[in-house]
Amino acid sequence: MGTIFVERNKKNGLLTLMKVIMSTTTPTAIIDEVKNLISYSITNPEVENAKFEDLHRSIIKRYFDARNIKIDYMAQTIDLKLPMSNSKYTNITFECLDLSSFLQSCIRSDEGSLSFYQNLLAHYDIMCAA
Repeated sequence: MGTIFVERNKKNGLLTLMKVIMSTTTPTAIIDEVKNLISYSITNPEVENAKFEDLHRSIIKRYFDARNIKIDYMAQTIDLKLPMSNSKYTNITFECLDLSSFLQSCIRSDEGSLSFYQNLLAHYDIMCAA
């Protein structure tokens, strides 16, 4: 299981995500680590907010094969385009009162998804350590 380190900026008092240490070698560990990152991103919106928005959109895109994903955190809605066929998409807007649970329910354990999540975790490890 990974660890998330945060540091408070002495100048502006904001928290900054510093490093995610991962032990993601098994499917269970990968899924647990992604779920931990999702939970952390929702409960600490002031930390790396723009990067976490990208994380949320990436998970939704992977699960639904969606396009043009927009999350309105204040209104608790998600707008996206879902595929209807190979070339047709339809616009969908839905209310999402528990974004963390919703995103965690989008996590799959197939081989392609696990590889995607490993890359996602590695990306956030690099991005957050910078």
